[in-house]
Amino acid sequence: MITRLSEYRVMWILVFFDLPTETKKERKAAALFRKNLIQDGFTMFQFSIYIRNCPSMENAQMHVRRVKAMLPDYGKVGIICITEKQFDSMELFLGKKNSELPFIGQQLELF
Repeated sequence: MITRLSEYRVMWILVFFDLPTETKKERKAAALFRKNLIQDGFTMFQFSIYIRNCPSMENAQMHVRRVKAMLPDYGKVGIICITEKQFDSMELFLGKKNSELPFIGQQLELF
């Protein structure tokens, strides 16, 4: 049975954060948080915004739980899940010029 990926079923997770970096310990915690996001398949969208594509809400919820498990002791972290359709409606500007969203290929998951 072939199932088509629907733009309403495919999800994007956005993790945005503001972490303290005044001390060496805080900088290390912030760097570790970024490293853990990347190891879990997230891509940097902006310096403190990381994104990840997931084939379903169930899969997205699993990755949200992983992010929650790696939260640093201090700072602010936000997590939001949006559909592919919502993500596609984003307008991105570089200066005053409208720009294309960066291409982020479909992630394949092997079980």
